[in-house]
Amino acid sequence: MKKITLIGSTGSIGKQVVETVKRNPDRFSIAAIVANRPSAEFDRQVKELAPQTAVLASEDYAAALSAVERGDVVFNAAGGFAGLEYSLEAVKAGKTLALANKETLVCGGDLIMPLARETGAAILPVDSEHSAIWQCLNFSTDTRVRRLIITASGGAFRNVPAEKLKCVTPEQALNHPTWKMGAKITVDSATLMNKGYEVIEAHVLYGTDYGAIETVIQPQSIIHSMVEFEDGAVLAQMSYPTMELPISLALSYPERLATSLAPMDFTKAFSLGFEPLERKKFPCFDIALHCGERGGIMPCVLNAADETAVHAFLNGEIAFTDIYRVVEQTVSAFSDEAVESFSRLKAVNDRAADIARGAIKRIR
Repeated sequence: MKKITLIGSTGSIGKQVVETVKRNPDRFSIAAIVANRPSAEFDRQVKELAPQTAVLASEDYAAALSAVERGDVVFNAAGGFAGLEYSLEAVKAGKTLALANKETLVCGGDLIMPLARETGAAILPVDSEHSAIWQCLNFSTDTRVRRLIITASGGAFRNVPAEKLKCVTPEQALNHPTWKMGAKITVDSATLMNKGYEVIEAHVLYGTDYGAIETVIQPQSIIHSMVEFEDGAVLAQMSYPTMELPISLALSYPERLATSLAPMDFTKAFSLGFEPLERKKFPCFDIALHCGERGGIMPCVLNAADETAVHAFLNGEIAFTDIYRVVEQTVSAFSDEAVESFSRLKAVNDRAADIARGAIKRIR
């Protein structure tokens, strides 16, 4: 039986991990849960799961970090930059890391990947797109390919004219057409910043050049990503849009377990459409790629600025289109610098957030 340490237990992904574990009590158990702050959901999880360790990071951060030692698999579903340190602790300890925290690879890829090679820790992707690529590569991260093709739904504003985006509301941005996710990632899907993050993640995780990673709109969110091999063959992973499948696979690997996912019905007519990504309409995608290609601290700067700007948008402080303005102004304040340590990266993250807050004040 695999023992799971669940970081970010009360978030959208964390709660789905709990449900997956409950459906497979003969295979998984929760050894430790970590959440950021007190909540009724956390209290309910403690009572229901009876984990060996239950920690609130806001009350005892050191204990929260040490909780990674409890499980065979550390499932990192923490949101934001804070998730990176949990990943580093897990990989340092040689644990299997089921990774649903984007910042680990976006901000800390230069730290986490060499460390994983040194300790032999496995990093299993949970994002639906990267899980799809992982499956198409037969659970490898170093197979030679011609292209990785990452699919995107297009977010809440795929069909909204560019000139109307300035006036859209947070409620509209949170109305994703195919996925149910947390607020931050849903807004990032609407700006397509999230898709830029996924390109950076793919570059880091699979060692693929940016020029060999493409993004295409797949509105039905049925094809989760594709891989084109050297001989021209293209493999795709298909399923109805749900996080249950990649969560289950990250926990059960190398096995596959039954899920509650509805089987695809190929006896009924349905379409799989593809559209080009409108890069001029969604400039956050391009600035994400630009920061990824610059490397070093720049993806961390990007992430901190975006996190701060999205928070301001959700609070009604800035317009939807101002998210890009805040990010662009913040990114332009930094010069290229290599990533040398977590402490230095943390300082960069904090400074970028401060600069972004200044940009928000000027915009208001």
